Amino acid sequence: MKIINLHTKLEKLIARAKQNDRRAQHEIYKRFAPKLLSLARLYIADVQFAEDVLSRSFVKIFNKIHQFSSNDKAFPAWCRQILVREAIDFLRRQKAIEFPSHELEHLAITTDDETLNYTQIDQIQSCIDRLPSGYKLVFNLYVVESYTHKAIAETLGISVGTSKSQLSKAKKMIMNLLHDQKQLNG
Repeated sequence: MKIINLHTKLEKLIARAKQNDRRAQHEIYKRFAPKLLSLARLYIADVQFAEDVLSRSFVKIFNKIHQFSSNDKAFPAWCRQILVREAIDFLRRQKAIEFPSHELEHLAITTDDETLNYTQIDQIQSCIDRLPSGYKLVFNLYVVESYTHKAIAETLGISVGTSKSQLSKAKKMIMNLLHDQKQLNG
């Protein structure tokens, strides 16, 4: 049985997609769409809007694929970056980005920065969906995408201090919501 090198196959798909080969583009879409949709859902609670962001992202990916010059191992990160920027642009168009300062402080609980792995992903997603948009953006950019606070500040047009504050408040709110869910579930 012949083993196919997945990276070589992706490299060939990228090369074909650069030549506007629709089959290659479809194969790339099938390979990356599920993970990118999950990422879009971290930023956008409504599945239909997340799917729209995914579609717009793939249009940009295929329109800009000729600019991709790195190796195939960097391709997923390149696609993620396009999707994240598209999600942020979508939220800006919806005027849905808010950076609350104090109105949710009463929801916070004291935490020593516990890890969130004691619960299931759907519970975490539910908590992330309930975050104010500014908290959610900063949380996802920092925790999921590994942006620095400086990069977040530049991307969102906020100060580094605001980024740090929003992350701290997002973590506290998530911990509080998870604590509440745990209490309800016994």
